[in-house]
Amino acid sequence: MKDYYMDHAATTPLSKDALEAMMPYLTTDYGNASTVYTYGQRAKAAVERSRRTIAATIGAKPSEIYFTSGGTESDNWALIGAAEAGREQLHQIIKTHADRALISSAMSSTVETSSPQTVISKSPCGHIITDQIDHHAILNTCAYLEKRGFDVTYLPVDREGHVDPDAVMAAIRPDTLLVSIMVANNEIGTIEPIAEIGARLQKHAEETGQRILFHTDAVQAYAHIPLDVDELRVDLMSASSHKLNGPKGIGFLYVRRGVKLPSFLHGGEQERGRRAGTENVAGIVGFARAAELACGTDPQPIASISDADTAATSTARATELACSTNLQPMSPSSGTGTAVPSTAGAPSVESYLDRMAQRIAQESAVRDHLIQRLLDEIPYTSLNGDPTHRLPNNVNVCFKYIEGETLLLLLNEKHIYASAGSACASGSLEPSHVLRAIGVAHEDAYGSLRLTIGPETTIADVDEVVDLMKPIIAQLREQSPLYPSSK
Repeated sequence: MKDYYMDHAATTPLSKDALEAMMPYLTTDYGNASTVYTYGQRAKAAVERSRRTIAATIGAKPSEIYFTSGGTESDNWALIGAAEAGREQLHQIIKTHADRALISSAMSSTVETSSPQTVISKSPCGHIITDQIDHHAILNTCAYLEKRGFDVTYLPVDREGHVDPDAVMAAIRPDTLLVSIMVANNEIGTIEPIAEIGARLQKHAEETGQRILFHTDAVQAYAHIPLDVDELRVDLMSASSHKLNGPKGIGFLYVRRGVKLPSFLHGGEQERGRRAGTENVAGIVGFARAAELACGTDPQPIASISDADTAATSTARATELACSTNLQPMSPSSGTGTAVPSTAGAPSVESYLDRMAQRIAQESAVRDHLIQRLLDEIPYTSLNGDPTHRLPNNVNVCFKYIEGETLLLLLNEKHIYASAGSACASGSLEPSHVLRAIGVAHEDAYGSLRLTIGPETTIADVDEVVDLMKPIIAQLREQSPLYPSSK
């Protein structure tokens, strides 16, 4: 029987190109990138070429990319590191105000002064803003920070899962250190107004002098829609390789130049002394190759020790032109984005972008066809998330009068592989926190199904999936005492 893999948001198959790029570093070119002899220096060169490639895909500088073990580590490092750095800065401000208060009190006994701690900070550590539907890597890290004395505001969202930029600004306090809002939700696919939030935080800093770091979890969005760190005005960005046909166990954290972020893992001097641990050279190379392909470029693979550095330099430049020049986040329903300004000597840039837009348009067409069939042909079905401004590969629906876990087991028997929500929360017996936050009734949230497609998924595939699903859902509903037709 044919397999239907409909869970690309959980993980994606490793592409043959990424595997081929990795193989030399798993076999013959196995040097430790921190060593000084030839094998090590060749491995280090591959890491740095990959760093340039990854940086170019988001309009960053290579020195702003730090390789990690994946999205969870990147999120933890961003939040805990920013919180610790901000707390130290906040304590210095409080100390300065305390010193000023003592001087003022000594000069005049009639001057009444408030506690600098009360004036500056409502908590001993500082304040963080996030939202109620973010990934558990963010929410659980925020819970950890609350136990360590930080205050956290969890912003509500609307029925489609949008964070309101006005709510972000209204939540800011004098002791706010960090805002963290994900680019696109991993369960319902809604794309958040990151660029608007970033612009307003920047304006706030210019008008008040309060510099608040802005982090975004881009794990589900990176290489699926165009992202540019300067357009988004983010200071920190997390991404993971295995969401874009790259290897598992490798990701990156973008740290804008000038942002003081303490080390998260302590040990050696890898990643310019900020992230200890022997570099996963093969994973890094595979990640870079997968990013090249996902961004719509198709240059030469990352060079192995037998290839010339000039080939890799050409690769990085081609990717930079294709992926990082003034890209705006696009509406996945339209499959079009802001055109890149013409670049002398690079006539193929437009074709690179066209291919990326074509991939997004293709996935969006398959996605919309799947949504339409589910809503039209299966009664009591509702779509979760924004109907258009959502990730091009994401479909999330609720089927009333059924239980989602049972549906997944029956779909598995038909070789349809999907999920009821985030793979990271699959062991939970509680309904999705995302669906509850957007107002889905408790009993309906148990009937949720997330179907996430890949670039290889066709309309014929989803037609077959829907045809197989319909009798299963009908069978489950007939067994439910709540289903109207059973009464």
